[in-house]
Amino acid sequence: MNAIMDSIAGLSSFALYFAIAIALLFIFKIVYAFVTPQDEWKLVKEDKNVAAAIGFGGAMVGFSTALAGAVSNSQSLVDFVIWGVVAIVAQALAFALLRFTFMPKIAERIDNNEVSAGVMLASMSIAVGLLNAACMTY
Repeated sequence: MNAIMDSIAGLSSFALYFAIAIALLFIFKIVYAFVTPQDEWKLVKEDKNVAAAIGFGGAMVGFSTALAGAVSNSQSLVDFVIWGVVAIVAQALAFALLRFTFMPKIAERIDNNEVSAGVMLASMSIAVGLLNAACMTY
């Protein structure tokens, strides 16, 4: 019985961190929708736009990767939340960097369902998420 109790001793911490991570993921979705000129949810749900689904999916994976790094390396719940917010900002900046430098017509291309644009957006988002997570190993 002690082995079972020892195994689930961290369940409350898990639940708290997981709930906050889900909340941060939801906040990221709102921030991402704010910084992108198109409505990804509408493009994906109503228009069945594959490019938007790939790009937005990559952004979610990239952010979640960075968030996982924040959970793994944080020293407290407050520390985790701070670094989670840093991850949101980094992912938003990644989109801005792609949109205003490398691919200024990316939003228009995603609206036109150009899969290659969605793949590039997803790749940039995932790459930034990986770098962000790696940089959180202070």
